[in-house]
Amino acid sequence: MKSGLILVSLLSLAPLTLVAQETEEPGPWAGKATLGYLATSGNTENSTLNTGFEVSYTTDKWVHLAEAFALNASEDDMTSAEAYELGWKSERKLSEHDFLFGRLQWRKDRFGGYATQFSQTVGYGRRLIDAEKHKLNAELGIGARQSELQDTTEEDETVYTGGLFYKWQFSETAEFRQDLTTEMGDENTYSESVTAVSAKLLGDLALVASYTIKHNSDVPSSTEKSDRYSALSLEYSF
Repeated sequence: MKSGLILVSLLSLAPLTLVAQETEEPGPWAGKATLGYLATSGNTENSTLNTGFEVSYTTDKWVHLAEAFALNASEDDMTSAEAYELGWKSERKLSEHDFLFGRLQWRKDRFGGYATQFSQTVGYGRRLIDAEKHKLNAELGIGARQSELQDTTEEDETVYTGGLFYKWQFSETAEFRQDLTTEMGDENTYSESVTAVSAKLLGDLALVASYTIKHNSDVPSSTEKSDRYSALSLEYSF
């Protein structure tokens, strides 16, 4: 039996001058792009492609963030996982540690219990820890969610949201991140955990290993409540 493992990552946004470190004042725009491809061969043929994009714009009182994510996995030329996410968040600074936020979040999962989920929420956030190496934000919110199950059943409900976002800069070139979020409604509670470790390779290029768990409390009997994704990607910050 022969087996192989191939990791291919392409970053079309990376400039030719990536190796040069520029010392410029940071502007209002920032972002990052990730792309990873994992393939195995042998008794079975498997492949996984994950891509992500994030861009933010910061002013004195406001921070606006747009993000997108896509995942596709196949086994023996048959698609086994397919998921997409789009998000928008705006924060309004109230003080050094307090802020208000509004968020739009759209999720699509071809093989999950819910085909689509779209939520609109507003709330309050606080920076509990804002040190050089450790940062921890907490958020509470309320809003609405429209969902469609795989059997085309539709649900409209009020949701209450919560989130904890932790970041640990444990060296000059390496970082640990843990995000925990939940949307609680009468019909379903959606929870998500993202654990990631990143290490800079060269300039603004980093290697990121992540593990994501997505959980819906109420799904059809033939569907798993939790989906888990492991990813190894290259990330370019700009």
